[in-house]
Amino acid sequence: MARRRLGVAPVRHLFVHVARPLARPTTPGAFYRGFRLMGIDGTVYDVPDSPANAAAFGRPSAGPRGDGAFPQVRKLSLVELGTHVEVALVVKHGHCGEQTMVDALLRHLTSEMLLLWDRGFFSYELWRKLHAREVKVLARVSKRLILRPTHALADGSYLARIYKSAYDREKDRDGITVRVIRYTLDDEQRVGHGEVHVLITNLLDESAYRAPELIMLYHERWEQELVFDEQKTHQDPRRATKPAHLRSETPAGVIQEIYALSLGHLVIRSLMFEAAEAAGLDPDRLSFVGCFQVLKCRLPECDSTTPGSFEEWYRGVLWEMQEERTEARRNRINPRVIKRKMSKWKKKRPEHRHLPPLKKTFQESMVMLR
Repeated sequence: MARRRLGVAPVRHLFVHVARPLARPTTPGAFYRGFRLMGIDGTVYDVPDSPANAAAFGRPSAGPRGDGAFPQVRKLSLVELGTHVEVALVVKHGHCGEQTMVDALLRHLTSEMLLLWDRGFFSYELWRKLHAREVKVLARVSKRLILRPTHALADGSYLARIYKSAYDREKDRDGITVRVIRYTLDDEQRVGHGEVHVLITNLLDESAYRAPELIMLYHERWEQELVFDEQKTHQDPRRATKPAHLRSETPAGVIQEIYALSLGHLVIRSLMFEAAEAAGLDPDRLSFVGCFQVLKCRLPECDSTTPGSFEEWYRGVLWEMQEERTEARRNRINPRVIKRKMSKWKKKRPEHRHLPPLKKTFQESMVMLR
């Protein structure tokens, strides 16, 4: 009842006014040659199977097998990769494509940022908008994208031009120059071995921004996947055993809950940043799970009424978080496979939902067989 009285607006307002990049130029792993590393990506939440959620968000299509089991909501986030801080987000129904949601995040991008994204986001229009804002971009694109070389560079990359349409390409009209980096992997143990990988960027100077550096840098994009893991798995492990990620049965409650989880994540990551900064550490070297546990244990002791007591509590929390360190990242791979097999049970269909009330008790429905 209290959540319904509060509504969505105050929680959204609070997030918009406190979420911001945290890294300083001296923060390890947060910048590349003066550019703040940012990532943009989306995730999907399963929400409780209520009529209101199904009407507002829709269900994913499972092809011939019918609609998905749970309504879904999609969130697109802009993240500071070096600190895992979610700077901005937009929430839409599950059928909304990530490309159509990007425009809502563009106002948060500045010319001091280097934006990383995966291949599903590329479009000429998006690139044109970012180019106009002087935002630097390093993006993976489909190997089928036509990128004809116009100038070879010394490090093996080359310059090409992207166009809005095939007709514009034929007429060489309104093309935008990009730098293309094509590479493959010769390690048979690695995912993507033997495949052609294509990156494009508007960092055109090959002497200042070397291709091998950019290939390695692109993989910082995966830090955003860890942000979603922290929010969806670790902030409330009890939900990990439930079919739906969220618990709200109304659309407003779902939106409110997403913003609340992001605010909680921002609090934890802000404290982790301050703890890492004080110890001269890369924020990646602190354990999110460990620091979250420290905060949960110490939060009941917080006394904000007395400034001295609060400062002492705050310093104690940071000191404890500094001890929650992780080992250096291992050289490992994870094959892109699914672990859970299909169920032998029949799939839930629309006719199985909202059944009429029973007319007989179980005892009344029993019939003895001879």
